[in-house]
Parts: sequence; C-alpha cells; structure tokens
Amino acid sequence: MVTFMAYALIVVFMILIMTKKLSPFVALASVPLLFGIVGQLMGLWNIDLGKAAFEGLKKTGPTAIMLLFAVLFFTLMIDAGLFDPLSNAMIKYAKGDPLKVMLATVFLSAGVSLNGDGTTTMIIVCSAFVPIYKKLHMKMLDLAVLTILSHSVLNLLPWGGPTARVITVLNLNESEVLRGLVPIIIFGTIYMIGVAYIMGRSERKRLGVTHFTDEQIQEMTTISDPELLAIRQPKKLFINFVLTTAVIVLLIWGIVPSAIIFIVATALGLMINYPKLSDQRARIEANLPDGGQVAMVVIAAGIFMGILAGTGMDKAIATSLSSVIPASWGSYWGLVVAFLSAPGTFFLSNDAFYYGVLPVLAEAGVNYGFTPLQLGFASLIGQAFHLLSPLVPFIYVLLRLTDVDMGQWQKKSALWAIGLFIVYLVVAVLFGLMPFKI
Repeated sequence: MVTFMAYALIVVFMILIMTKKLSPFVALASVPLLFGIVGQLMGLWNIDLGKAAFEGLKKTGPTAIMLLFAVLFFTLMIDAGLFDPLSNAMIKYAKGDPLKVMLATVFLSAGVSLNGDGTTTMIIVCSAFVPIYKKLHMKMLDLAVLTILSHSVLNLLPWGGPTARVITVLNLNESEVLRGLVPIIIFGTIYMIGVAYIMGRSERKRLGVTHFTDEQIQEMTTISDPELLAIRQPKKLFINFVLTTAVIVLLIWGIVPSAIIFIVATALGLMINYPKLSDQRARIEANLPDGGQVAMVVIAAGIFMGILAGTGMDKAIATSLSSVIPASWGSYWGLVVAFLSAPGTFFLSNDAFYYGVLPVLAEAGVNYGFTPLQLGFASLIGQAFHLLSPLVPFIYVLLRLTDVDMGQWQKKSALWAIGLFIVYLVVAVLFGLMPFKI
C-alpha cells in the first residue's frame, strides 16, 4: 500500500504540474503534505510530518540560497554592461559573413547564458543578431536553432535550472558537480561551434559575403534605450570582469561554499556599480522576482523530498522498480537513466522529472551500485532535448523574436540535438562521470 501511495503521489504531482492546475511551488509544498496526512490517517506510517518536511528543507536550503544570489549576481553584471563588449565584439567580428555570423551567434549565446536565465539570453542574442540576419537575408530558423542549443549547453551550470534540481534532489556538492560538468560543457560547446560552421558554410555558399559599412556596424552596437543607458557602468567594466572571473574560479576550486561566494559577490557588485542605496534597491527589486521564484521552488522541493523519505515512500518505489526491471539491466542503469531523461525532460517539465521521477530512478540505481553523483550526471544528458519542449516558457520569446514556426524549429533542432546527446553521453563515459557498467 505504501508503494501505491508513492506512485499515486508522483502521478498526481506530475498531472497537476503538466496541466498547470498548480504552480510548481504550490504543488511541491502541498501535494506531499496531503498524501502524508492521508497515509498517517490510514496507518501506513506514524511520523512527525513537520519534522520530516523540515529535514528536507535543511538539505535544499543551501542550494536555494545559492540559486537566489547566483541569479542576482549575473543579472546585476548584465545590468552593469559586462556582456556588452562581448555582444559588440561578436557583431564586429561577424560583419557580413554568414559563417562568422553563425559562429558569433554561438559565442554570444554561450557567453550570455552564464547568468542561467533563458529569457535574458534569448532577448540579448536576438536583439544583437536579428537585424544582421535580416540584412544578410539569412534564415531566422538557423538563428533560433543555434541560440537554443548553445544555451542548453551552458544551462547545465549548477545555477541553471536542471542541475540545481539534481543537486537538490540528490543532495550533491555544487563544486563537485561543476568540476564534472566542465568537460561536458566544453565538448558540448565545441560541438555547437562545429554545427555553426557547417550551417555557416552552407549559408555563405548560398548568399555570399556582404560588407557592412562602419556606420552600419556602429548603429548595431549602440544602445539607444535611455533606461538601459542609465544603469550601464562602462567605466567599471574591468573590475566587474575581475569580480566575475574570481567567482567562477572559486566555484570550480570549491574551497568556499557556493552560496557564500554568490552572496559576497552580489554585495560587492552592488557596492561597486551602484553606490547609492536607492540604486541598489532599484536593481534588487528589478531582479529579485526571477531569483526569488527559482529559490521558492527549490525550498518547496525540500518538503517533497523530506516527506517522501520520512514516510518510506522513496524506498518503496525503489524496491518495486528493482523487482520489475531485469537484473541484467542493473549494470547499465546509468545508461537507462540517461536515455529515460531525454523523453522524460521533453514531455515533462524539469520540476516534474527531477523532483518526481529522478528520486525513484536514483533510489533504484543506488541498489545497483551507482552513486547519486553518477546518476545525477546521467539524468542531465537528456537536457540536449529539454529546451525543445513546448513546456519551456522562454522558447516562445525566441520564436516570437525570430518569427519562426515551432514545428520546423523543433524538427531542425532535434536533428542537431541528437548529436549533442551523443557528445554528452560519450564524454560522461570517457571521463568516468557515468560508468558504462558497474
């Protein structure tokens, strides 16, 4: 009966998320509590539900804090104009050569994606390159494909959506995860550069090379919005670059907890760029909604996991899975999780898959000898396809800005995403992140 309750909890949770009857935060906080109370009344368990939920909160709290201040910090750097030189440099580098334009699209998408926010990345990249693609008569579909897939690679960073959920669910160390993801991100980016080169060669052959005048390039690289100009800090570019570099180095090094790094970096960024208290308040109020929503979901996930563990529902599911899956598959459980993560994260939201399905897969995998860290990497391989899902809100921003058909975009993106999936899989196996066999 405990097993039935566990599966029912996951199914109800996923249905409510997918049908948008409840927000992820509300579903994570309320559904497990409701099932916990019902199970208590039925005599399936006798625990302190509040204590169980709080035990889960203690595990997710540090990750939620890290995410909140990571989003605040990188958004603050965008506000100050740290990424403007990169954007302008890519435009000047590309000029009128379709091949260079596509390479620059990948470089800019990857660079801006450091902030972990998809909407921001889509807006910045499209604002920079839509005019160029139009003037050169290049295919907007190619811009949409390169932007989303390049962003999907950098979105694997620990302060990005999927990895943050994996860290939370499996209680992993952020620095350890980041070190493992570095080769995946490097080779994934190299793959995307190769994709841009292949697509660019085709467009160069079709269109030839156009030479923009200095005046045209100047127009493309000049900010005309007075609100943006008011918050830019071009004179503080170097110190912002040093601060951001120091943050990334410390994150990889792992000698300081990532939450502390981002809290201190955000405080320094505010003091350096906006000395006036009124300006600091304005930037926090402008950027807090994005970071706050992410943190709320992760905090609520603690309640979900705490009750699942406290009631024994997580072990019941793992036991049932182990009994129905052939024993011969156990040695390849990492591959099973990797392949399940592709359709899992496409047809389900990240919240539904990582909070509802991954704990079950991980519990079974541990029984087969895999570590939570290995299973975490395996579950991220399917992210090659996730951002093609209609459940991802910011893809509609991209489709609107590029004015391309969703069906065509998904079809073309999926062809290149297959290669990205293979790259992730091969790198994970070669670097020992996800053993091929236990």
